[in-house]
Amino acid sequence: MTAAAIRRGAPAKRKPVKVAKKAKQPGLAVRMLAALPVSSRTVERVITGGIVTIVAGGIVAVALMLDVPHRVGVTIGEAVGRAGYSVKHIDITGIDRMDRMSVYAVALDQQSTAMTLVDLEGVRQKLLKYGWIGDARVSRRFPDTLAIEIVERKPAAVWQHAQQLHLVDAHGVVLEEVNLNHMPDLPLIIGPDANVQATALTALVANAPQLKPVIDSAVWIGDRRWDLKFQSGETLLLPEGEAAAAVALKKFAELDAAQRLLGRGMARFDMRDPDQMAILPGPRKPQPAVAPAAPPAGSADSKPLDPARAT
Repeated sequence: MTAAAIRRGAPAKRKPVKVAKKAKQPGLAVRMLAALPVSSRTVERVITGGIVTIVAGGIVAVALMLDVPHRVGVTIGEAVGRAGYSVKHIDITGIDRMDRMSVYAVALDQQSTAMTLVDLEGVRQKLLKYGWIGDARVSRRFPDTLAIEIVERKPAAVWQHAQQLHLVDAHGVVLEEVNLNHMPDLPLIIGPDANVQATALTALVANAPQLKPVIDSAVWIGDRRWDLKFQSGETLLLPEGEAAAAVALKKFAELDAAQRLLGRGMARFDMRDPDQMAILPGPRKPQPAVAPAAPPAGSADSKPLDPARAT
């Protein structure tokens, strides 16, 4: 048998049959993204931006924990100060009675004098702790001036309590101590917590403005009512309650205008019952046969001193 015959009789080699692979189904996340009404590129940008935001937020959080912004701000502020923008002048306006040096001391009480590092609100809050200062505005005036505008309280009365005298405003805020020998021409209010009743007293006296010039002092009795003492020596006892006291005072003013109650030697007008008034006559003063000689000039007796104010 020949070689050719052997080749013809050999079985033919079969070509391998390729089996089609089943297509892999996309995942749920891919199918959900494909269903969105936006392009895949837009989705990628959003995802990338979110990742960047999260990373940036983490960096900022760490920086805040390490106080990096504050340190950078202080460093920059100090550099600005060295460049000439530091506090060299303090311009104070609105002061009449307040101690100016106290304002300077508060303004200069800073960790740094660099203009950008001055704590404006901190300065304002410290100034508001002083009784005379009702309000304050603090601002920077570049390159080197700190401007402070003070709104002072106005004294309205002298408050006497525990053998001490203090100047107070219309709301009863204590302004400063008062020397008995230098009493201001203001109403005297006497008694515990009488100062916080100053606004109520002002409203009360407004019901009888004609009596205001002749009222010498007002005594807050038992934390519930007023006794008014007049310059002519009489005392008016008013009832409890703002409304009842206002009615009684107005009625007294009308009676005084019609019958001249004050200055006739009476001691007390009791109107604690608003429907009636009890009058207590004053003691009869004996008339001296010879007028006493005037004390020598410069003596203690020559100083005007109201006994009611000295109590």
